[in-house]
Amino acid sequence: MYQHEFHKRVRYAETDKMGYLYYGHYAKYYEIGRVEMLRSIGLTYREMEDDWKVMMPVTSLQCRYVRPAYYDEKLSIRTSLRELPGKFITFHVEIFNEKNKLVNGGSVRLCFVDTTTNKTVNAPDTLVNKLKPFFADSEKA
Repeated sequence: MYQHEFHKRVRYAETDKMGYLYYGHYAKYYEIGRVEMLRSIGLTYREMEDDWKVMMPVTSLQCRYVRPAYYDEKLSIRTSLRELPGKFITFHVEIFNEKNKLVNGGSVRLCFVDTTTNKTVNAPDTLVNKLKPFFADSEKA
């Protein structure tokens, strides 16, 4: 398993009339988590699209709201991969508040698509090879 944590503060423009983080912004926070996770292993979406000609459209999003997040609150976005990607990759996300209480949890499933053919392909070898060391124990089981 590979896990990454990124911190983000709730901005005023992201809140609703009640001062809560607006529910529609959680998908953006999930995206921040997965983009920063990839960056943490030395990869970027831009590199995948421009150099490898692979894009990653979302195929499903699941989201569970547990408690509100508030304006100016610093949140921890914990993103994990529980298995190596094949044609699909699933990012599991948990968002915690400053008191380390779960605010939101969910997952985002994406597929890998060749930008030239628009067909689903396997995860790029470079991505899989960067992730393999984190899954070495699970391969032995």
